[in-house]
Amino acid sequence: MWPVRETEELKKKSDAYDHKTQAQLAGRMVQLTTTAIACILGCAAASVSSLAAAFQLSLAPSAVRRPTRGSSRGPNSILASTAAPIVVDSDFKSESAKKQIGNDSFLNKDLMARATNGPGRVNSSRLKIGIVGAGLAGLVAAMDLADAGHDVEMFELRPYVGGKVSSWLDKDGNHIEMGLHVFFGCYYNLFGIMKRTGSFDTELRIKDHVHTFVNEGGTLGSLDFRFPIGAPVSGLQAFARTEQLGIEDKLHNALRLGTSPIVRALFDFDGGMDMVRDLDDITFTEWFTQLGGSRGSLDRMWDPIAYALGFVDCDHISARCMLTIFMLFAIRTEASVLRMLEGSPQTCLHDPILKYLDNRGVKITTSTGCRELVYDTDANGRPTRVTGIKVGPKEELREFDAVVCALDVPGIKKVLPQSFRDNFPMFDNIYNLDTVPIATVQVRFDGWVTEMNSDARMMDVSGDQSDGRGGGIDNLLYSADAEFSCFADLAVTSPGDYYKAGEGSLIQAVFDERAFARSEKQIVQDCIDQLHRLFPSSRKLNCTWSNVVKLGQSLYREKPGQDKYRPKQATPVSNFFLAGSYTYQDYLDSMEGATRSGLMVADEIIARADGPEGLKALSERANAAKKDVVAAAESGGRKLKIPFFASA
Repeated sequence: MWPVRETEELKKKSDAYDHKTQAQLAGRMVQLTTTAIACILGCAAASVSSLAAAFQLSLAPSAVRRPTRGSSRGPNSILASTAAPIVVDSDFKSESAKKQIGNDSFLNKDLMARATNGPGRVNSSRLKIGIVGAGLAGLVAAMDLADAGHDVEMFELRPYVGGKVSSWLDKDGNHIEMGLHVFFGCYYNLFGIMKRTGSFDTELRIKDHVHTFVNEGGTLGSLDFRFPIGAPVSGLQAFARTEQLGIEDKLHNALRLGTSPIVRALFDFDGGMDMVRDLDDITFTEWFTQLGGSRGSLDRMWDPIAYALGFVDCDHISARCMLTIFMLFAIRTEASVLRMLEGSPQTCLHDPILKYLDNRGVKITTSTGCRELVYDTDANGRPTRVTGIKVGPKEELREFDAVVCALDVPGIKKVLPQSFRDNFPMFDNIYNLDTVPIATVQVRFDGWVTEMNSDARMMDVSGDQSDGRGGGIDNLLYSADAEFSCFADLAVTSPGDYYKAGEGSLIQAVFDERAFARSEKQIVQDCIDQLHRLFPSSRKLNCTWSNVVKLGQSLYREKPGQDKYRPKQATPVSNFFLAGSYTYQDYLDSMEGATRSGLMVADEIIARADGPEGLKALSERANAAKKDVVAAAESGGRKLKIPFFASA
């Protein structure tokens, strides 16, 4: 097996590290990767099985030895790593929730069926459940909990649902969006939810299997995954043939990726994934440049991808974050296939979910945030259970058998009581999570910005050009030469709500913290100027409308060392649960991550609902005890004072 640690700091932590072993391994993997790429470039026929045999031969037991720490997996652990949090089986009551974590969850297509079919059981005890936050995680949790027979009520601070995936109409009928949302082919849980609501087949538009980079002056580079043989060969040839890098940088890429956990994962996924988990304490740049990766590769290709994933560059993003995605691309052909919505998130994603929830009696109250958590404590002042929440400007008290906070990082930080932090490290750890600011810019033009083959076509907005018939590139775009690393022409990619007759492109671009502090007017102008540099012919076009949405605290910052601070969905407070893409699951802060967390928190509540020690029984006993206190106080003529009760 391979050594786990790859930086000087991490090497010191591993008793099994061996310099000679790693040097031998690096040499063999560089030879193998270079040979594989050469074969692909020469169009030589090669089968996956023959490549597997070659790699397995190079990893003979005599060449390496198993590390003594970091990759062992005992019967009571799903993950075991000194860099990542150790999650033991006893932390999860639900077998279904357990399937969402650990190495197997990445390749488990059966998760789509689980999300499609629902929880598969109805509890005998009917809980009254309050969900704070109507983002994607909260909406998904509500679907499962309603299907399991519970009464669910949701409270959302904003006047619309969706959280970081929200969209809404302005006064002029323009669809405004918070972020640019792309659906990777490995979003098995989210696709299952869309199948369940009937939106998968009608509301997603699949794109060509190409990731396109637009460079200054209008030159294009790409990672073209279209190939007769699927992963990993399709990925190897995409990197070998990309126009985005020169020959020297391609060689550096081959050297580094050839010695990466990705190669091992092709034939030992558990081993490769364990290695990736152990790289959460270093940046992608630190990992990439250790054994051959070049600065040119980082600047021209990896930085735009890093910004697209987490709005931070390779010098600051965790190696675990980047390699997790590349691992999936290498193993699953469909993982790198992109889809975009037919129209806006509200129309295509949220409205079908809202209809599903309405049919099951779920009540959603918008423009009503949670002001306080109300909770019981024990004799030592330690929180034991949440009894309700105070909502809205009048702080109306609503009591529940269980409460789910399905919020983002800044939201949960505002809601958690200080006593939760003081008594439970799990809650205090959340305050170590940082966030990134973004600005989503929409600019509409009187022609097709990304159309570079014909000026006449670029200027032509006549007739009906709906259903993606507009000019230009129908796909997500990356750039190393703009402050928005990913962007798209929504009038072409998602025409259902974004195409307007007689108008052209609606470019949606996401600026990161490099531009966030500027005025909205300046950001719009910078966006237009940078588009003109990428597409010189677009200087002939005029901007007819623009909009900027700033989100000061967006995704949690995927910097090194953050994974260990992410909380589980079930908490030490018996009937209090967390959901959101920042909570612990193996995906990033993404739509799929939010969906997973929503399914997991619902599974945990469903698993805990019934029985003499279930959530319903605990709620009934607590309420009975309070009634006894009230009765005793009234019979004794004393002023009522209920012990062990507090609010946030």
